[in-house]
Amino acid sequence: MTPLSILGFLLLFSTASAQSPIYEYSFCYNTTNNTSYQDNVRKALSWVASDSGISKGYNQTVIGSNNSSSDDTVYGFYSCRSDIVGYFCQFCLNSAAKEINQRCANNTVTAIIWYDLCIIRFSNQSFFGKLTLTPTWNTTGSKDIKDPTETTRAKDAMESLITKTIETNQTWTAGEFDWGGDNEKRYGMVQCSRDLTSAYCRECLQFCLDIYPQCCGTKVGWGVVGPSCGMKFDEYEFYQGTNDTGSPPPLPNQAEEGSNTSRKLIIGLSVLGFVALLCFSFYCFWYRKKVRKDELIPDTIPLSSYHDVQTEETLNADLPIIPLTTILQSTNNYSEACKLGEGGFGPVYKGTLPDGRQIAVKRLSKASGQGSEEFKNEVMFIAKLQHRNLVRLLACCLEEHEKILVYEYLSNASLDSHLFDYEKKKQLDWKLRLNIIHGIARGILYLHEDSRLKVIHRDLKASNVLLDHEMNPKISDFGLARAFERDQNQANTKRIMGTYGYMAPEYAMEGLFSVKTDVFSFGVLVLEIISGKKNSGFYLSEHGQSLLLYAWNIWCAGNCLELMDSVLEKSCIASEVVKCMHIGLLCVQQDAADRPTMSTVVVMLASDTMALPKPNHPAFSVGRMTPKEASTSKSSKNLSINDVTVSTILPR
Repeated sequence: MTPLSILGFLLLFSTASAQSPIYEYSFCYNTTNNTSYQDNVRKALSWVASDSGISKGYNQTVIGSNNSSSDDTVYGFYSCRSDIVGYFCQFCLNSAAKEINQRCANNTVTAIIWYDLCIIRFSNQSFFGKLTLTPTWNTTGSKDIKDPTETTRAKDAMESLITKTIETNQTWTAGEFDWGGDNEKRYGMVQCSRDLTSAYCRECLQFCLDIYPQCCGTKVGWGVVGPSCGMKFDEYEFYQGTNDTGSPPPLPNQAEEGSNTSRKLIIGLSVLGFVALLCFSFYCFWYRKKVRKDELIPDTIPLSSYHDVQTEETLNADLPIIPLTTILQSTNNYSEACKLGEGGFGPVYKGTLPDGRQIAVKRLSKASGQGSEEFKNEVMFIAKLQHRNLVRLLACCLEEHEKILVYEYLSNASLDSHLFDYEKKKQLDWKLRLNIIHGIARGILYLHEDSRLKVIHRDLKASNVLLDHEMNPKISDFGLARAFERDQNQANTKRIMGTYGYMAPEYAMEGLFSVKTDVFSFGVLVLEIISGKKNSGFYLSEHGQSLLLYAWNIWCAGNCLELMDSVLEKSCIASEVVKCMHIGLLCVQQDAADRPTMSTVVVMLASDTMALPKPNHPAFSVGRMTPKEASTSKSSKNLSINDVTVSTILPR
């Protein structure tokens, strides 16, 4: 039997048509009934997942008698792509070790599995250092080339990488190429198995390049992989950074390392002293810059917590950092097909991590005026908050002037996409809507009273409530959040930001905010969930008034169920609808002091016997009033005349 050799790398071949962003290809050859050999295969796969040498990105082992005449010896090998190390290398190897058991039978003799960032291979014969050219496989992207000459240009570009690899005695090289107008670029990478000689490496890479025109010559993005080497070419930078020559850092010369130890020690100490001085100078510069920022934005990030913000200057070790190349790979280079939506912060994309987890990638728009401060807030707050009704932040990325947040992916999108869609809202029966109301209330209560920080969200709305696969609500978007001291009840800001229809009057008009600001927003949400109507723009309907005033009027008239969404007629429990409407009106009262706290709201929602106080007239709303309503409003003892000027509000 001829063993299948394999290079120590994996090229990242994510294409728009790929069914899995992790598994790429596999081969399984021959079978055996030798139980001793099968046991050694299991040991080899276990070794891959636990090898202490993972930091160098590749390794090989021999399990068994290490005798060519023995029939139970297993030769095992793993490797991650040369620019991928550490956490993501381990992720990939763990996934591959599990997958190879499913792809190949338990009694397989020789097997190899390619993943996007790593490979695992085992055989009953030694393949270390040997060149194998077949079999090969290839992959292409969906985008066609603009000009037939691009095929020749791409081949010439990859020829230059092959030459550079051999001349520098390396096993991989990556490079960037200018490709024409509008600053268009192309990126390439070649790599050989790390145990090959330079001659074998050149022969292998040239073999793959000769295949390219026939298999992939009409596509912009492509890759060709053989058992001992491979290459990839695309229009985005799919690899991690290299040195100035476009190659990996050169390996040290062992002979030189052993000489002139004293001179190296002196130089090393001198460099260490210089670095220490440089670090101290940088710290002084950073500290002065931080203090100035604290003075400029006291209403956005509390001074006592600013050092926890993850920025280019200070990184929060509690929050994992994800490489930009992994973000690009998981979102297919921010393709439109992966785009979930766009808000005031910037676009949000769906992606998949190397371990198979689906993620939501929130990318700060460079044109966003307030985005940088919102980004700092979001990292600071949500990294410290953990609750089943809050969306979970997994990691962030700050490479190449990008500011990216990576969240758990919630398959049912946001509440507004269901609630205000005529067809989708039919899936939201009363039991489900009531569960959503309870979940939002518990999430806000956690922010206000049960978390390590006392947090005011300041931008609660239907689009900031996400729904998981079981339609459980999770509060998101902490860009405007503000932390309070435990004994602090209210704060003031000159920078009023939020969303029309959800802002409490004291915040919109005077910049005053407290926990009661979130209570007001929650009340609006409750009335929207009951009615299936948006508060903002509701006055444009036949009712000629805001949702809050409409709810108040039918409450006073004793016709509460008129507020209810018509699709709920068969599933609703009238008493529960009336109670939730009652609670919603209590939350949107004009005077913040009259509104209940979230702890009281949660108790009221849970109780069937608790006597609820009568609500006062709801707060003013941006909209029009009919003459009859205007007359009623002027005579109401619960509604004071509004004679303040309108503040400039920055909508999200």
